[in-house]
Order: sequence, then C-alpha cells, then structure tokens
Amino acid sequence: MKRVKTPSRRIIGIDPGLASTGWGIVDCAGGKLRYVGHGSITTVTGRPHAERLLSILESVSSLLDTYSPTESAVEILFFGKNVSSAIPVAEARGVIFAALAERGLPVLELRPNAIKQGVTGVARADKKQVQEMVKIILGLEKIPTPDHASDALAAAICAANSGFGIC
Repeated sequence: MKRVKTPSRRIIGIDPGLASTGWGIVDCAGGKLRYVGHGSITTVTGRPHAERLLSILESVSSLLDTYSPTESAVEILFFGKNVSSAIPVAEARGVIFAALAERGLPVLELRPNAIKQGVTGVARADKKQVQEMVKIILGLEKIPTPDHASDALAAAICAANSGFGIC
C-alpha cells in the first residue's frame, strides 16, 4: 500500500499580555517539529487602553496573514498574587481570540503547568528549564527571547503533541 504524505501543520503559540504578548510558530510534519519564527508584540504604557488592545489585534492579525497557521495554542490566564493584572491580560486574550476566530483557526487553550509538563516532562519546571528545552527541541543555537516568546514557542510545541493531533 502506498503511504500518503500527511500535510504539514503550522501552529502559532501565543502567551497573552497587555504590555507584551509573545508569539512563536512551529511546523509539524512527518513526526518532526521545525522552528518557523518567534517574537513579541509590545504596547506602549501610557497610551489609551483601547489603542493598546487595537495594536495587539492588528499585530496578531498581521502575523496570521504572514504565516498562515493552521491551528493555535493560547496559554490560559493564570494569576497568582497579582489579581489586578488579570483583567488587562483577559482583555488582551479577548482580542487575540477574536483574530483567531475571524480566520476560523482551532484554538487549544493550555494551562501553564500543562505546557511545562508537555515540554520538560515536569509540571513544576522552572522558566529556565522550559526555555532550555524549547531551545533543544527546536534545535536553536540559543534560548529564544524575550521570555514571552519562549513561552509561546513552548505552547506551540505542546500543542503539536496534543490537542489536534500528534506531530
């Protein structure tokens, strides 16, 4: 029987935030992950809140147009001691979800501990361990920066091996 080539999956991972939203993109095909790109969307403190949210929406939409992902992974909102930051982050998630929904992209929501578990094998791994594993898994020369972008790549890696299929 002839083997049918499975089409590639392109996954955008997003670590939402009002000041800085990290993004990372990986391709998943033939059981292998390939790094595509990463970065962060920063908004200017002191600008009107609505303008900052619009900036995130436009930037995410531009990324989706540029990279044409087939699915997405977004880190679930988690706030420990700083409850006051939860609302602006939730609003940033809202505009991100709007951009993803506008393009009909499936969204896998991942808890921070699930991402850590999926990338390092340890749900309580520290940030440095996650960053090092992202570097190793994707065959990068150095740890991706800034932190939010590395976290977004970790979400994309985790999604590649869960949710919508196994890489």
